[in-house]
Amino acid sequence: MDLAEIWRVMRRRWYVLLPGLLITAALTAAVYLLVPVEYRSQSTVTLLNSKKATVAFDGNPFLSTQASLTGMADGLARNLNSDDAKKDLKSLGLTGVHEAKIADNALGPYMWLSVVGTDQAAVLKSDEILTKYAEKRLLEFQSQQSVTPDAMIRMATIVPPQKPEAQTKARLQFLIMAGALGFVLSLVATFFVEARRRRGASPGKHRPAPGEGADSGEGSDSGEGSDADAGDPTATLRMTVAQPAGSGAAGSRTAGSP
Repeated sequence: MDLAEIWRVMRRRWYVLLPGLLITAALTAAVYLLVPVEYRSQSTVTLLNSKKATVAFDGNPFLSTQASLTGMADGLARNLNSDDAKKDLKSLGLTGVHEAKIADNALGPYMWLSVVGTDQAAVLKSDEILTKYAEKRLLEFQSQQSVTPDAMIRMATIVPPQKPEAQTKARLQFLIMAGALGFVLSLVATFFVEARRRRGASPGKHRPAPGEGADSGEGSDSGEGSDADAGDPTATLRMTVAQPAGSGAAGSRTAGSP
């Protein structure tokens, strides 16, 4: 079946295809209205060496970096993603889904703190809560180990919580799936009806065209006679008795005599 045939079937069975397309449009519109737009806000923080460790660098923490800071950043991120941290953040007013992780392609102890939700204002506020909570947890970790204040690792905010941006990828995927599914089902229904109609129009027997009935009738009679003779073993004997050999020649001589 080529494209031209497909187009002819679609035009011929438009009364099946059109309702399917209308239902698809309604389904797509429902997905557009029911699936909310999600917003994402993100901040970037870094861990800094302690005051005691930066004395040799005139107190500049950005000149003093250690591998242990990256390990501490990884441990802090895991703690912020734990169930206990989720309960604490929820009690502080955080809404939506938060995530803490080491920044991609980071060359130091940088962390991304992000929040995803459906309310722009709430997402921004939640990201601010998460950023402050991360610094609090860092200090609590070290206090539990009885670290002196001068030796404590510090946190600095590199990028404050940003204005929430719309995340349309998930919504767009749902829209595409709804539209594609509805269109495919409409085509399947159209060609199913076409196949049923074609089977109904062709029951399996040949319908003679006008003017073909007499010839076909005669042919069928002779064919039936031949079939009957072929099935009767005495048919040849009857033909021989009814027309003896040589009768044709005698008849010809009689007709030719004066």
